Amino acid sequence: MSELNPYAKYLDGRPLETILTATPQVIAELLESMGTAKAEAAPAPGKWSPAKIVAHLADCDLAFGFRLRQTLAETDHVVQPFDQDLWSATYDDITVAQALAAFKALRAWNLILITKTLATHGEKTVTHPERGTMTFSTIVETIAGHDLNHLAQLKAIAES
Repeated sequence: MSELNPYAKYLDGRPLETILTATPQVIAELLESMGTAKAEAAPAPGKWSPAKIVAHLADCDLAFGFRLRQTLAETDHVVQPFDQDLWSATYDDITVAQALAAFKALRAWNLILITKTLATHGEKTVTHPERGTMTFSTIVETIAGHDLNHLAQLKAIAES
């Protein structure tokens, strides 16, 4: 089994809800600073453009949101992993504006759930077939660490 939260190393000590709430605005500012042309161009061969990173974040909020809801609704739920590279095959015709709009909407929806349930249901368990048994809180921590990982990538592209 791999570690429960492979993104834990990116967490910076801020409250998870602070990270999750700030991410959409930070992304919007970074994208604005780099402009559409840079946002839609891959920084290197084989690397995702900022637009594709944001589309990936939208897909992840969709998947993580589903996991969170199933964790709350079901007992002994086993989450379904997904292959990010296979999902990214659909990103080519998605503009940075579309990706950002989707991410903002999904994040806002997930934050409603997280802020209402994290304190009371954080220890509810779920099983990830590759990572083992984890809690609702672990999923939220994973989302926050995942955000910070991709924010670092976007900042590096914006500064290059």
